[in-house]
Amino acid sequence: MSLHWYDFVGFAGTLAILVAFFLLQAGKMDGNGRAYQLVNMFGAAAILVTLLGSFNVAVFVLESAWVLVSGYGLWRGRKARPG
Repeated sequence: MSLHWYDFVGFAGTLAILVAFFLLQAGKMDGNGRAYQLVNMFGAAAILVTLLGSFNVAVFVLESAWVLVSGYGLWRGRKARPG
């Protein structure tokens, strides 16, 4: 098995999502906060990059939805903040 640059990008995205989820469960991160949404969005986008090596429709659908839902969370949070 040989790893390519996009595999490392995907590993970083996976790690980012898992760390954010752990911090959320540990009460160290706010699930409605901008940081959590951004980590999820960029993590999912990084996982999408791995599809350059081998396309998988299930991963594409899941991670695309993850990016969109995180974007909605950012938009909703921005709308809720005053100013």
